[in-house]
Formats: sequence, structure tokens, C-alpha cells
Amino acid sequence: MDIDWKTVIIGFVLALILAIIFGIFAGTIGGYIALILAGIVVGYMIDGEIVGGVVNGAIVGLIAGIIFGILILLGATASGGATGSLILGNAGITAIVMTIIIWGVLAGIGGAIGVLIKEKV
Repeated sequence: MDIDWKTVIIGFVLALILAIIFGIFAGTIGGYIALILAGIVVGYMIDGEIVGGVVNGAIVGLIAGIIFGILILLGATASGGATGSLILGNAGITAIVMTIIIWGVLAGIGGAIGVLIKEKV
């Protein structure tokens, strides 16, 4: 099981683009669907087994979640006030960590589905 960094980067860019587009139209659920789809693409693109699809997909979700979390922190810091205090407090950090974990899991599931699709085709 190797990490295919080229595929991970492609999946990461795809995840961010789809999350923004789907998020506009379907909110949080749209973002989750985007991560699963990006994971499916990554799983389909790699040459490996299900474990490789899960790992590569999860890395895509984790990286996307970290970047998203950084953007949230920057936005909260720039806006200041109550929002900035909330995000930079314990509740905000916990929410960001949970987002990173959820995004990693969803993209990992997508990666496994992508490998299964490739095996069936």
C-alpha cells in the first residue's frame, strides 16, 4: 500500500472545488457528497486494493479538512468579535478537529468505493 501523491493532490483539488460548488447548492450535505465523490475518483485512479483506496482517500479528506479549518480560523480572526472568540475558543477548535476527522472518514469511504468500482469494471 503506497500513497500516490499525484492522485492525492488531484483528489484534494477536486474535493475543494466540489465542496464549494455542492456546498453552495446543498449546504453541509453537499460538501459531504463532494468528499465522497472525490474519494471515489481517488480510489478509482490508484492501482491497489481497498486498503490503499481508503488510505489515499482519507489523506485527501484530511488535507482538505485541514485547509478548510485554516480558512475558518483566518476568517474568524479577520472578522473578530464574538465569532472570532467562539472559533478560537475550545468549542471552535473542537468543531474544526471533528470536521477534519469526518472529512477524512468520508473521503476514505469514497476511496474504498472507487476501488470496488474499478474492480467491477
